[in-house]
Amino acid sequence: MSSRKKPAHYVAVAGTIGAGKTSLVGWLEKRYGLTPAYEPNEANPYLADFYADMPRWAFHSQAWFLSAKFALHQQLETSPVPVVLDRTIYEDAEIFARNLARTKAMSKRDWELYESLYRSVRQALRPPDVLIALTCSLRAAKQRIKTRGRPMEQSIPHAYLARLHKSYEEWFGRYDLSEIVVIDTTRLDYVEDMVALIDLQTRLDRVLR
Repeated sequence: MSSRKKPAHYVAVAGTIGAGKTSLVGWLEKRYGLTPAYEPNEANPYLADFYADMPRWAFHSQAWFLSAKFALHQQLETSPVPVVLDRTIYEDAEIFARNLARTKAMSKRDWELYESLYRSVRQALRPPDVLIALTCSLRAAKQRIKTRGRPMEQSIPHAYLARLHKSYEEWFGRYDLSEIVVIDTTRLDYVEDMVALIDLQTRLDRVLR
């Protein structure tokens, strides 16, 4: 475990594609004064190729995320201000990369190399103080993906999204690195639904205040 000084709060937001992570991170920034660190999706030079041909680019894309997220987690450990992270390195490895290996979109040889790298990286990192786990229905996630209209996401197969959805449920169930707060975002509106917002604030105030 790292001996570097940790920030006042190190919060992570986790959830499948379309679960509402980015929206919640923005709300947490305003509500609690947390400095956001967003997932570097657009910087990944392999991501568009990956969505177009997963078997060809799976290892390249996941290796890039592993490297980028390792650097980001290290920066958070030395941050002098409270921070909130949009998606963790644990999800990259234990959900996305593992799912690709299970479906043989990533070869056994590539998965074994990736997993070895991940184990070394994980031992060098301190987990977040609290993980905010976002769940939602698969239908809601697909509707949000369609609505926000990111071109590279529109071609994601339904079966792939369904496997991710199931993998997140399993991972949240076994997560034990820190305190976890599970929030169902299927019908949660951070702007209009004041009842849901008050309930959310009450739950998070307990761990973040």
